[in-house]
Amino acid sequence: MASKASILKGTRDFGPDEVQRREYIIDTIREVYLKYGYRPIETPAMEKLETLTGKYGDEGDQLLFKVLNNGDFLAKANAQHIEQRDSKAITSQIAKRGMRYDLTVPFARYVAMHQNDIAFPYKRYQIQNVWRGDRPQKGRYQEFVQCDADVVGSDSLMSEAEYVLIYDEVFSKLGLQVEIHLNNRKVLEGIAEHFGYRDRFVDLSVAIDKWDKIGRDKVQMELIGKGFDPHRIDEVLDLFEQSDWDKVRTLHGSELLQQGIAELDEVLSYIDSAALKQELVLDLRLARGLSYYTGCIFEVKAKEVEIGSISGGGRYDDLTSTFGLKGTSGVGISFGLARIYDVLTELDRFPSSALKSLDGLFLCMDEESLRWAFGLVTGLRQNGLRIDIYPEISKFKKLMKYADQRGVENVLIVGETERSSGTVVLRNMRSGEQESVKVAELQDRLFQKA
Repeated sequence: MASKASILKGTRDFGPDEVQRREYIIDTIREVYLKYGYRPIETPAMEKLETLTGKYGDEGDQLLFKVLNNGDFLAKANAQHIEQRDSKAITSQIAKRGMRYDLTVPFARYVAMHQNDIAFPYKRYQIQNVWRGDRPQKGRYQEFVQCDADVVGSDSLMSEAEYVLIYDEVFSKLGLQVEIHLNNRKVLEGIAEHFGYRDRFVDLSVAIDKWDKIGRDKVQMELIGKGFDPHRIDEVLDLFEQSDWDKVRTLHGSELLQQGIAELDEVLSYIDSAALKQELVLDLRLARGLSYYTGCIFEVKAKEVEIGSISGGGRYDDLTSTFGLKGTSGVGISFGLARIYDVLTELDRFPSSALKSLDGLFLCMDEESLRWAFGLVTGLRQNGLRIDIYPEISKFKKLMKYADQRGVENVLIVGETERSSGTVVLRNMRSGEQESVKVAELQDRLFQKA
């Protein structure tokens, strides 16, 4: 019995129109990356599990897709661990590989491995798939493409300023209105220190990162459940809810807090003279749950559609040290292609040029015309036109239906009359108008219409 055709939850097929629209977004991002001096690399879809674990926090580790060892993966598993259902211990015994969760950790591994071959500061962009075991929902998939740019080997906050400008340019080119949210992990950690929670910073930041999704009350419940004092944490959450930067600047007892504020001020000073088209927001509640961020952090939100963040990133001062390269600071951002696509679709903002349709489709009435037209097709393609030909002889109604399904605007009809006179009937599928065009003039006519 044949199995029912289906795909995994959290994954998607993409037809020609969808792929071309996605390529339009990717090309827009790539063009801006190249403009700012970034060069491309690619890394494997799978990494050693030890490369990935411990880089994304406990919650991130739970979302990693593990790949079972080849062959009898239970052969070397500890029988006692199996009997005790100790999944953490068993995992390390039966899975040595994992699908990459993001592009930043593999990039840090790449830099450490190739440190003697690259010049610092090193600017790269990377556009590839990543996999996360999130619960599938609107705008959230288990397989998706990230469009990353990172700089490593420099502490300069000019990079953060450049990323604000990159965000501004990319989303303006895409015709979207967004808010570029900016914060600094040192500010968050300094606030935690001020309130006596420096040693609980990870718990606090992970909870704050969920604020927009679950609201203050549930954030508070989660923190109380982790042992935070109900009255003390209420005061902390008041500060985050009001997002009172003037008050934050007056908090005492934390050099880290003042350092974070100074870094934000420096980034703003770089872009002070830039005429931004998008809105820049200093967002005290922006936390970014990934544990490797240490400085400025970014998140971009669409103004016109409720879908969560459509881009994010930040500075990480010590990520490469886990791979043996110490003292190398980095900062990067990532565009979420799937969510940007969904926003553009919902707002109907894709330009018609995003769909690269055929310049012409030949439809032939007899076998001799088919062979004659094939010669024309070959010549037109060699001269840069996108041309296709229906490879069989069929009823005219069927041929026209096919052209309509392909979404072709210009149909080129060839029969015995056209072949003998060296002409082609050029029919516009939208208007229904048609005319006879000499073969010698066909290329110029199609280029005019392209």
